[in-house]
Amino acid sequence: MAKNQVQFQQGYSLFEFMDDFGTEDKCEQALFNWRFPAGYVCRDCGNTTYCQLKCRKLLQCNCCVHQHSLISETLFSSTKLPLTKLFMAIHLLTQSKTGLSAMELKRQLGVNYDTAWKIKHKLLQAMKETDDKTPIGGIVQLDDVYWGGERRGGKRGRGAAGKTPFVAAVALNEQGHPVRMKMSVVDGFKSTTIAQWSQRHIKPETKIISDSLACFRSVASKDKHHFRVVTGGNLDMLDHPNFKWVNTMIGNVKNSLRGSCHSIGAKHLPRHLAEYCYRFNNRFELRQLLPRLAKVAVKTPPMPYRLLRLADVYG
Repeated sequence: MAKNQVQFQQGYSLFEFMDDFGTEDKCEQALFNWRFPAGYVCRDCGNTTYCQLKCRKLLQCNCCVHQHSLISETLFSSTKLPLTKLFMAIHLLTQSKTGLSAMELKRQLGVNYDTAWKIKHKLLQAMKETDDKTPIGGIVQLDDVYWGGERRGGKRGRGAAGKTPFVAAVALNEQGHPVRMKMSVVDGFKSTTIAQWSQRHIKPETKIISDSLACFRSVASKDKHHFRVVTGGNLDMLDHPNFKWVNTMIGNVKNSLRGSCHSIGAKHLPRHLAEYCYRFNNRFELRQLLPRLAKVAVKTPPMPYRLLRLADVYG
């Protein structure tokens, strides 16, 4: 049996990471190149010449004398951690196949838990915002999912307390292979909600396959084709070809989340789902995961703790 070329591709080992980003100077040079790919440009006056202060690690514009650090006005703004630890956090989160908890990140980086949590969720929010900009298309398998279990003595099934609903969608190519996936927390499986989700995340001329849940009818439009498969709650339909990949991805993500995190609150679930979607959608070039996310981070505005707590939970 032939090996899956994507799964068995050459990764980006820890030794290679240390060769590329093992010192503060190497990290600074890489960060400068990602932030100013066409050369230095002052954000205040547009001047292209600068000098670097000797006493402090600041860049100073030769024209307007504006000073700033490499991480100011980026996702890493105001952090006191060395760049080597920030880059290591990106490496660990992007190369992990089954997810990495904030507690494990704390131990790997040698920082306190609150610091590790903030670093992780800032990077996860950057992943989410990046993936939200790219809709999926082709042939899309769609399903409704809940995160969380039944509470003792409470209601069972749909609408049970403690369950967070989210939409799972997997895009296939013409050969039937999964190429991208998207998992978005929603405020319920209502027609208006699913219609808005489809408008934002599904490309025109897409063939969408779902079960017979009534709200999924709203994904159909003039430029989107919807096919319903009546399952009747039959568990044997889980192996049906029309739902094979979406059910596989749901199972993989749920198992990984349960294995890496003991508990996930509803307001943080969107970022955790986005983490798996981002790695899956960019899995074709494992060696590019770190620079790709780092480039997003330097273009992302600062995200203080209060914003992480108040981030929009619906995708």
